[in-house]
Amino acid sequence: MANRRCLHALTRHTSALFSTNPSLPSIAPTLPLPLSKTQPLKPLLAAHIFTTLEHAHWSQSRHFSSNRENDDVSEDEHEDDDDDDEDYEEVGESSEEDELESKREYTPEEKEAEAAAIGYKVVGPLEPSDRVFKPYEPVYAVVQIGSHQFKVSNRDSVFTERLKFCEVNDKLILNKVLLLGSSSQTIVGRPILPDAAVHAVVEEHALDAKVIIFKKKRRKNYRRTKGHRQELTKLRITDIQGIEKPENTPTAKPPKAAGKKPEKVAGKKPEKVAVAA
Repeated sequence: MANRRCLHALTRHTSALFSTNPSLPSIAPTLPLPLSKTQPLKPLLAAHIFTTLEHAHWSQSRHFSSNRENDDVSEDEHEDDDDDDEDYEEVGESSEEDELESKREYTPEEKEAEAAAIGYKVVGPLEPSDRVFKPYEPVYAVVQIGSHQFKVSNRDSVFTERLKFCEVNDKLILNKVLLLGSSSQTIVGRPILPDAAVHAVVEEHALDAKVIIFKKKRRKNYRRTKGHRQELTKLRITDIQGIEKPENTPTAKPPKAAGKKPEKVAGKKPEKVAVAA
């Protein structure tokens, strides 16, 4: 009886399956009947179904699930996978662009034009015979390098974004000078001063402290953590030209007035008076 119940249940499922997909051949009437009651029905039926399904062609794939929540979770996972692929594609494209820029060969004219657009000019390497470092002078300037402005004086050091086409110990001329000033006068550019220049020397190329970039999309199982270290260039200011420099005379301290110390007056000790008992 149990075998017959299994047979009826399987025939119902197969007939319902093939009724939903009419392109499949019907296998219900061609099922082999058992020769005897003792012969098992399950192996015969399973073998017949699998052999017929191998020759059949499915018109479309169907997925059956009794839990709707699982379907929602699977859809969200597919969306997350698509987002991940897009993110990785963006990162790959940016890295390829950076590699192409690094491998690109610039002509001397292109290097000079790009450096001038940023606000500097490479003079050449520093030689041992050059005496570029001078004593302090009471003059200051406001220069623009890229999109940043710096107030500098002689012998100051500043950190800028990584400057291209220059190496350590190269001499630079910062030609975008916006303002010059001293103790006696101030010169303001409109917007820059054409006759002013600030000389500097490249001391080192370094990396800034790490910055953490964290992205999150709630209810999407999306979290991304990245780190970034900005490339920097350290410049040492050596000279400021374009303004009259006042003489740096050290201020002498006034001499102290020679005054006599007040003499101590030796006072007499009070005499002790004996009191008779």
